[in-house]
Amino acid sequence: MNTDLNDILSGLNDREITSSVQVRPIFRDEQPKWASLMDRYHYLGFTGMIGERLQYIATIDNHWIALLGWHAAALKNGPRDRWIGWHPQVRYLRLPLVANNMRYLLLPQRTIANLASRILALNLKHLADDWLQAYGHPVVLAETFVDGERFSGTCYRAANWIQLGTSGGYRKVGTGYQWHGSPKLVLVYPLRRNARAILRDPGLYPHWTKPQKRRTMRATTFTSLFDCLRGLPDCRKPRGKMHPFRTVITIALGAILCGVRHYNAIAEWGQALNQNQLRRIRARYDRRTKRYLAPSEPTIRRVLQNADVEHIDRVLGTWLLDHAETDDAIAIDGKTMRGAKRDDGSKVHLLSAFLHNQAITVAQREVDRKTNEITQVRPLLDQVDIQGKVVTADAMHTQRDTATYLVEEKKADYVFIVKDNQPTLHDDLKSLDDEAFSPSARNRGEGTREA
Repeated sequence: MNTDLNDILSGLNDREITSSVQVRPIFRDEQPKWASLMDRYHYLGFTGMIGERLQYIATIDNHWIALLGWHAAALKNGPRDRWIGWHPQVRYLRLPLVANNMRYLLLPQRTIANLASRILALNLKHLADDWLQAYGHPVVLAETFVDGERFSGTCYRAANWIQLGTSGGYRKVGTGYQWHGSPKLVLVYPLRRNARAILRDPGLYPHWTKPQKRRTMRATTFTSLFDCLRGLPDCRKPRGKMHPFRTVITIALGAILCGVRHYNAIAEWGQALNQNQLRRIRARYDRRTKRYLAPSEPTIRRVLQNADVEHIDRVLGTWLLDHAETDDAIAIDGKTMRGAKRDDGSKVHLLSAFLHNQAITVAQREVDRKTNEITQVRPLLDQVDIQGKVVTADAMHTQRDTATYLVEEKKADYVFIVKDNQPTLHDDLKSLDDEAFSPSARNRGEGTREA
């Protein structure tokens, strides 16, 4: 322990020490020292951080006594996700609002009662505001994993963290997960009273979002999007057409896929395309200026308002499925649209199919108010190639006809939920022994029957 710090602490009792602690983010030139101390004294060492991150120090009279590190939340955390009640697609949208306490280190010194929980509480008091200042949005929930074989998590519980259970014992390796055989205690701390409600809400919070750098598409990807729209019917009248219909739609879809949401912004995105990109999608060529031209905002607006939306949606869904990263699981779920109403005043309800890991919607269909989601699964998936993939759905879709359709016609597998409202099937599943389930599920040691 530092001699000067030792002299300071020797003249104070434990209560005086904890009341004099200060916690602040590190300065840029302090980062090497922070990393070096963390690597030297923490039992896991320090190799780096993931995504958005903040690093803190706790001090007494400018002497470092503790280090804390926060970075992006775990993509999958079963106890946390169940506690929140997260839908996979909403989790993808709201995950940035969760911060993971990836390291907490008290530097070598004498044991001081309540010091660890005091430092943690001081850090949590300013974490959301610091994150907002650094990244343009706050965090509303803190999480951490504690090795139960080494620690009991006392300081976290003393700081009013909630223990939710244990992790599954997997770690992320590349694009997959690997069993490491050491489940961790999962603890969370809501930074707002309504944290769970915020995290479950799929609505956007524009005042929490700072301007992002303009996103673009690779030339080959942009060209493949243009090619997949071949054969799309032109909705316009023959006279007065200056820009190819497929070009306008390609620019609009490319902009939307890059996060653009308004007509003016779509037009600006198109105007920013370079000549090579415009040439690849056969944009209008001005012989006088010898340049390819992007369509204006009024042109884009008129085309999108009159286009065959269902046809475009089917084509785009197929293209997304072909170009998404490897994802063997597709979820089916329905959602009532907020603020969208039909002419008769009834709310619009959509049934969607989306990729589990990337939350990319590959097909969607409006559910007529005179029917329900069950009857719409077949028309939703008829135009989607799901051969060899696994389809998941909630208990509503646990139907013999749906299962037969997926297996025999679409050559896919399925995972359905069975509840008490199907007592015969429920009892049949409960009577099965472990040998009836796949070896991979049994080897996880978690069981697969949650009837």
